[in-house]
Amino acid sequence: MEASVAIQVLPNVGSTEEVIRIVDEVIDYIKSSGLNYYVGPFETTIEGEYEQLMEIVKNCQLIAIKSGAPSVSAYVKIFFNPNGGVLTIDQKVTKHHQ
Repeated sequence: MEASVAIQVLPNVGSTEEVIRIVDEVIDYIKSSGLNYYVGPFETTIEGEYEQLMEIVKNCQLIAIKSGAPSVSAYVKIFFNPNGGVLTIDQKVTKHHQ
Protein backbone atom coordinates (compact mmCIF):
# COMPACT_ATOMS: atom_id res chain seq x y z
CA MET A 1 0.00 0.00 0.00
CA GLU A 2 1.38 3.34 -1.01
CA ALA A 3 -1.47 5.74 -0.20
CA SER A 4 -4.50 6.53 1.88
CA VAL A 5 -7.29 8.92 1.03
CA ALA A 6 -10.00 10.48 3.16
CA ILE A 7 -12.97 11.78 1.20
CA GLN A 8 -16.04 13.71 2.27
CA VAL A 9 -18.72 13.98 -0.43
CA LEU A 10 -21.32 16.72 0.01
CA PRO A 11 -24.13 16.54 -2.54
CA ASN A 12 -25.90 19.84 -3.16
CA VAL A 13 -29.48 18.70 -2.56
CA GLY A 14 -32.44 20.08 -0.67
CA SER A 15 -32.97 17.66 2.19
CA THR A 16 -30.98 15.76 4.77
CA GLU A 17 -32.67 12.56 3.63
CA GLU A 18 -31.41 13.11 0.07
CA VAL A 19 -27.88 13.84 1.33
CA ILE A 20 -27.88 10.59 3.30
CA ARG A 21 -29.29 8.58 0.38
CA ILE A 22 -26.68 9.87 -2.05
CA VAL A 23 -23.77 9.54 0.39
CA ASP A 24 -24.89 5.97 1.09
CA GLU A 25 -24.65 5.24 -2.64
CA VAL A 26 -21.14 6.66 -2.71
CA ILE A 27 -20.16 4.52 0.29
CA ASP A 28 -21.66 1.44 -1.40
CA TYR A 29 -19.39 2.16 -4.38
CA ILE A 30 -16.35 2.45 -2.08
CA LYS A 31 -17.30 -0.86 -0.45
CA SER A 32 -17.53 -2.50 -3.88
CA SER A 33 -13.92 -1.50 -4.65
CA GLY A 34 -12.64 -4.33 -2.44
CA LEU A 35 -10.18 -1.97 -0.75
CA ASN A 36 -9.87 -1.52 2.99
CA TYR A 37 -11.98 1.44 4.10
CA TYR A 38 -13.35 3.06 7.25
CA VAL A 39 -16.55 5.09 7.38
CA GLY A 40 -16.38 7.92 9.89
CA PRO A 41 -18.94 10.57 10.80
CA PHE A 42 -17.49 13.15 8.39
CA GLU A 43 -15.43 11.23 5.86
CA THR A 44 -14.51 7.81 4.58
CA THR A 45 -10.88 6.69 4.54
CA ILE A 46 -9.65 4.26 1.90
CA GLU A 47 -6.28 2.50 1.57
CA GLY A 48 -4.62 1.29 -1.59
CA GLU A 49 -2.47 2.18 -4.55
CA TYR A 50 -2.35 5.83 -5.55
CA GLU A 51 -3.75 5.53 -9.09
CA GLN A 52 -6.64 3.33 -7.97
CA LEU A 53 -7.51 5.74 -5.17
CA MET A 54 -7.51 8.73 -7.53
CA GLU A 55 -9.96 6.88 -9.79
CA ILE A 56 -12.19 6.19 -6.79
CA VAL A 57 -12.09 9.88 -5.77
CA LYS A 58 -13.20 10.86 -9.28
CA ASN A 59 -15.94 8.23 -9.38
CA CYS A 60 -17.34 9.21 -5.97
CA GLN A 61 -18.27 12.61 -7.39
CA LEU A 62 -19.70 11.11 -10.58
CA ILE A 63 -21.82 8.67 -8.56
CA ALA A 64 -23.25 11.54 -6.49
CA ILE A 65 -24.26 13.33 -9.70
CA LYS A 66 -25.70 10.15 -11.23
CA SER A 67 -27.66 9.59 -8.01
CA GLY A 68 -29.44 12.91 -8.37
CA ALA A 69 -27.26 15.68 -7.01
CA PRO A 70 -27.13 18.63 -9.42
CA SER A 71 -23.67 19.43 -8.06
CA VAL A 72 -21.30 18.06 -5.44
CA SER A 73 -18.43 19.25 -3.30
CA ALA A 74 -15.73 16.83 -2.22
CA TYR A 75 -13.07 17.39 0.41
CA VAL A 76 -10.12 15.06 -0.04
CA LYS A 77 -7.03 14.36 2.05
CA ILE A 78 -4.27 12.29 0.47
CA PHE A 79 -1.22 10.67 2.03
CA PHE A 80 1.12 9.25 -0.60
CA ASN A 81 4.41 7.44 -0.11
CA PRO A 82 5.60 5.68 -3.29
CA ASN A 83 7.99 3.60 -1.16
CA GLY A 84 5.21 2.26 1.08
CA GLY A 85 5.21 2.66 4.83
CA VAL A 86 1.76 4.22 5.05
CA LEU A 87 0.12 3.78 8.45
CA THR A 88 -2.99 1.62 8.08
CA ILE A 89 -6.46 2.51 9.27
CA ASP A 90 -6.16 -0.20 11.93
CA GLN A 91 -2.89 1.24 13.20
CA LYS A 92 -4.49 4.66 13.48
CA VAL A 93 -7.86 3.90 15.10
CA THR A 94 -8.11 0.40 16.61
CA LYS A 95 -6.81 1.46 20.02
CA HIS A 96 -9.59 4.06 20.20
CA HIS A 97 -12.38 1.53 19.55
CA GLN A 98 -11.58 -1.11 22.16
